[in-house]
Amino acid sequence: MIQPQTHLNVADNSGARELMCIRIIGTSNRRYAEIGDVIVAVIKEALPNTSLEKSEVIRAVIVRTCKEFKRNNGMIIRYDDNAAVVIDQEGNPKGTRIFGAITRELRQLNFTKIVSLAPEVL
Repeated sequence: MIQPQTHLNVADNSGARELMCIRIIGTSNRRYAEIGDVIVAVIKEALPNTSLEKSEVIRAVIVRTCKEFKRNNGMIIRYDDNAAVVIDQEGNPKGTRIFGAITRELRQLNFTKIVSLAPEVL
């Protein structure tokens, strides 16, 4: 459950290291975001000499949450951290590599490029 003011790790090599959620894209009064939701975030920590800078406002898709995620078949998936992947306006990732495992539900949400770059899909 990601809400505004939540800090997230970045799971790609776009140059950002830490994000803070400031808005959940979708409905107007949604309180929490889950895996696969697009958020508006501000970069809190970034690597030097990269295209992304600190305090830049970007879009990101959530790929891991500490809150458990239940599938239709009864399987429950929970991760150790909250993580997101920085995307552009079309939904393509800005980085060329994805770090860590992601869920296969992202494929159904048309984030196939992120799924293809990930080393492990659960």
